Amino acid sequence: MTDRLPPTTLRLGLPSGSLQNSTVDLFARAGYRVSIAERSVFPRVDDEKISAVLFRAQEISRYVGDGIIDCGLTGYDWIIENGNEKDVVEICELEYSRASLNPIRWVLAVPEESKVQKPADLEGGIIATELVNTTRRYFADRKVDVTVEFSWGTTEIKARLLDAIVDCTETGSSLRANNLRIIDTLLKSTTRFIANKKAWDILWKREKMENLAMLLKGAIDARAKVGLKMNVPEDKLAEVVGFLPAEKSPTVSRLADQAWVAVEVILEEKQERELIPRLKRAGATGIITYPLNKVIR
Repeated sequence: MTDRLPPTTLRLGLPSGSLQNSTVDLFARAGYRVSIAERSVFPRVDDEKISAVLFRAQEISRYVGDGIIDCGLTGYDWIIENGNEKDVVEICELEYSRASLNPIRWVLAVPEESKVQKPADLEGGIIATELVNTTRRYFADRKVDVTVEFSWGTTEIKARLLDAIVDCTETGSSLRANNLRIIDTLLKSTTRFIANKKAWDILWKREKMENLAMLLKGAIDARAKVGLKMNVPEDKLAEVVGFLPAEKSPTVSRLADQAWVAVEVILEEKQERELIPRLKRAGATGIITYPLNKVIR
């Protein structure tokens, strides 16, 4: 892959698996079309300066650190697990995950019926997890002697076969469904956009990565926001502007009819349902809300 690419190409690693679809969707909202053919690990990006490849999120920080790829998106958990914090440049945090904007948590969990109430109660026990190095450090820091075994998936069911598990959760629903109880949280993780140090020192690559980071963050910031526009009687403008939220201030434009003005603002989507009835009662008409692709701060 490395030798065949033109020297003006940015080599980008994208996560396969559970993050793949949400990552492709994020890139689409940032203005990049990513097409993945069936069984292919080389997505096509509608930018001739970007060459993408799919890797497991667990691998990406190692490949970035080693210079196999210039940059990539991976979880903070796997950067920590691989010990790559000092090997890569963190360009930005991207607060999205498999199903939501929430960070994932790696938690220590036991069956509901277990007598274990705290980590020390697991002395001499066996823990199953994919996050082996982090889990070993966690127990070593607490001077609790346990055996940590790598889990090849379906970790929840192993809580009853062994003594405990360390597993990732976004909502906790899977743990509850398996009647598991959380003892502690080892790590919270969000997606990070990271760069190889040598690639970061190349001016055009850094600019390309910074531009990509700006658009991706803009797409994330827009997720929970909507645009709102309306017509407002001139004599009601001060009242309406007084209760409208805005990043700076609402945009106000004069209409042909001097008795009216057009007002436009960006707000949190959850504020919309409270504001619209209030705006209507204040005399606003032609109220329109619309989704946003990007909000660049």
